[in-house]
Amino acid sequence: MAASLTILRGASAGNTVPLDGDRITFGRHPSCTVPLDDGAVSRQHAQITQSHGTYFVEDLRSRNGTQLNDVDVLKPTMLQDGDVVAVCEHSYVYHAASQSSSSTRPAVKYTKPEFDDDDDDRAAKATVGDTGELDEDSSERSSIISRIDARSRSGVRLSVKPEVKLRAVLEIGKSLGRVLDIDEVLPNLLDALFTIYPQADQGFVAMVDDHSEPQIRAFRNRHADDDNMSISRTIVNRTLRSGEAILSADASDDSRFASSESLSGLRIRSMMCVPLITQDDDRLGVIQITTFDLRSRFNEDDLDLLVNVASQCTLAVENSNLHHALLSQREMERELEFAMQVQLGFLPNQRPEHPDYEFAHYYEAAQHVGGDYFDYVTLPNGHIVVTVADVAGKGVAAALLMARLYSAARMHLMTADSPAEAMTGLNSEIATSGLGHRFITCAIVSVDPVRQEAKVVSAGHLPPVVRHADGKVELIESEDSGLPLGIIPDQVFQQQTCPIKPGDTWLLYTDGVTEAMKPDRELYGTSRLVEFAGASQMEVAELITGIVDNMSAFIEGHPQTDDICMVGFQRRP
Repeated sequence: MAASLTILRGASAGNTVPLDGDRITFGRHPSCTVPLDDGAVSRQHAQITQSHGTYFVEDLRSRNGTQLNDVDVLKPTMLQDGDVVAVCEHSYVYHAASQSSSSTRPAVKYTKPEFDDDDDDRAAKATVGDTGELDEDSSERSSIISRIDARSRSGVRLSVKPEVKLRAVLEIGKSLGRVLDIDEVLPNLLDALFTIYPQADQGFVAMVDDHSEPQIRAFRNRHADDDNMSISRTIVNRTLRSGEAILSADASDDSRFASSESLSGLRIRSMMCVPLITQDDDRLGVIQITTFDLRSRFNEDDLDLLVNVASQCTLAVENSNLHHALLSQREMERELEFAMQVQLGFLPNQRPEHPDYEFAHYYEAAQHVGGDYFDYVTLPNGHIVVTVADVAGKGVAAALLMARLYSAARMHLMTADSPAEAMTGLNSEIATSGLGHRFITCAIVSVDPVRQEAKVVSAGHLPPVVRHADGKVELIESEDSGLPLGIIPDQVFQQQTCPIKPGDTWLLYTDGVTEAMKPDRELYGTSRLVEFAGASQMEVAELITGIVDNMSAFIEGHPQTDDICMVGFQRRP
């Protein structure tokens, strides 16, 4: 029988075009042997000529080109039995003269696919479901791990003008650049991609969450009545793992994904999956575009374009993440500012007033909130109790424990018969309250304005500094000083009584003062504190201010590393 063409795609698909002349032409012009009413087809697009029984296909300098087995025809090329000739959206199978056009089938997989609706039941709906296991084969490594084979084509793509694609890419860049909320821009991104790739049937963007599991953040189906998403975890995970852009002419027929049973239930016939990778090689997610039409498969040019779009999208995701991190940081700072105000509400805002004594204090947390604590408590018997404590650690956790300490200390001071008994009860409560290994140093000084004496109890705290009227300075240290609160639940604390003479100035402080550090890591130390106090005849409020200034000059601008708390009182001469 004579040579012929079987129409695979286009008008009158399945019919036969006999090659019974020396020249068969294809084009939009009515004079062509095979007229094609298609705007993407040139007026004189291609021809098949015969010479001594051999047929050749030739492109006639058409706008969108002619393909032979998905390879552009650049010169007259001899036809072999079973070859596929493509003119834009129209494709034909060549049958040599010795073959029967009615019985010969093309060697390539261009039979129109029949999709079983039940296959959709095995596809995930808008989520990366359990549709496949990760293929552990990593023997093939390249930027495109699955190149489009010689049988694939992208006829629909050719009908899109380059300027349309450029305009769509520019629109993507503009939309990505002006929107900081990625949940707003991703759907617009898919809309633009569907303009660039008119053969696309489905597309989605999956982002990696905090648990490194990809989750769908945006998806689109070209057909509104189709709400299923054909998603394979195998493909997504391989893209994320390798960092390579994947192009598959037919994912379900790709040997690289043969181990994924789920692909047999998906309708993917051509697919591009591109990772979103930062310059630091962080894997943010993937963009995947899919077509179900075996004859409109993507090619490497399509993949290159999608990789460029993914680069823009990655920058937008990073900008969005930075924006949200900044908003979260600002929100956290607002919450910490509020927490600081709450904590300061626990601390005294007024000093006790007594005709024989003057009180003063200074408090500054290293962070927004701190673990240092001080309080004034006036007891029913007229005693004025000064309490200073230092919770191990800094920040929110220490501040919460400080708030607990504030209420507990007040309760024990008001109900106990002595400062020592109050410290013993406070220690028992802290040690048995389930707060963990959070140790607290604490000092209680109870001032008796009648007897002009002070009862001192220490739970591992720094010794008070006393400056006498004659300028002599001493540390109130005691062999009976106990361990910090929270270590031994049944510890019994002891107290010592010290006279308060006219002009005596007492100073209680935390280690944020003595451990203030210079850039070379030299500490301020107790000796400098004692030296400054002894060399000054300042009133107690001025003395505390002077110590702060002296300490600030010493550290030479080095950041504050610990909370600072000082409380003092002075017996008027």
